[in-house]
Amino acid sequence: MNRKISKLFSLEGKVACITGASNGLGQEVASTLVENGARVIGIARNKNLLESWSQKTGCNAAYITSDLTDRNNIKKITTQISEFFGPPDILINAAGVNTREHADDVTFNNWDKTIELNLAAPFFIAQALVPNMKRKGWGRIVNFASLQSRRAFPSGLSYGASKGGVEQMTRAMAEAWSSKGITVNAIAPGFFPTNLTAAVFNNPKLSKKNAEQTCIGRNGKLEDLSGPILFLCSKASNYVTGQMLFVDGGFTVK
Repeated sequence: MNRKISKLFSLEGKVACITGASNGLGQEVASTLVENGARVIGIARNKNLLESWSQKTGCNAAYITSDLTDRNNIKKITTQISEFFGPPDILINAAGVNTREHADDVTFNNWDKTIELNLAAPFFIAQALVPNMKRKGWGRIVNFASLQSRRAFPSGLSYGASKGGVEQMTRAMAEAWSSKGITVNAIAPGFFPTNLTAAVFNNPKLSKKNAEQTCIGRNGKLEDLSGPILFLCSKASNYVTGQMLFVDGGFTVK
């Protein structure tokens, strides 16, 4: 069989929608997809950061400013998304929040905010975009899970609960939609330098401890996510669905 590897991973002609695209892992993923042929719509709250990214990236990048913790906004943006490049073939749910509260201090408001953004928004956006994927007979959904999908971290009760839900939701979404040509998988990043992990990386001792916990011996770099995300968004993963891929340097092995 003579099959070019480049074609397996190519995203030429594909349209992707990425939440949390204003910075960190979400923006890294969005840029990676554009660089590999996709036209990308980024969604986040910060208009300035999105606009800067879009201008820097070029004509194949567009954006929508929205607060996804408000379900009324979700209904609105799912109609806007297709206005740029047509209905998306790929959805990546990278937006997230971690309030970092001890279990004794979790409030109703922060609990609801966490569940809404980390768990509810990914499902309802996917639910709205899936019909067009079904009509094409092809789609890719990638949810962002976490080390805390499996492990309990200090001051991470609500975040961990939401990310544990993401893992199971990914399986359930795969069961519901994969027979229509739509694969659904999750990525669980280790420790990468982002806004969510600033408290970790600003603490040299803790950052060093986390690096030593990995098999590789270092924390993640943003570019470490490019290969896994291309795999899960391309033809290369045609027979992979309902799975969670830890991109953590072997943190969860030790």
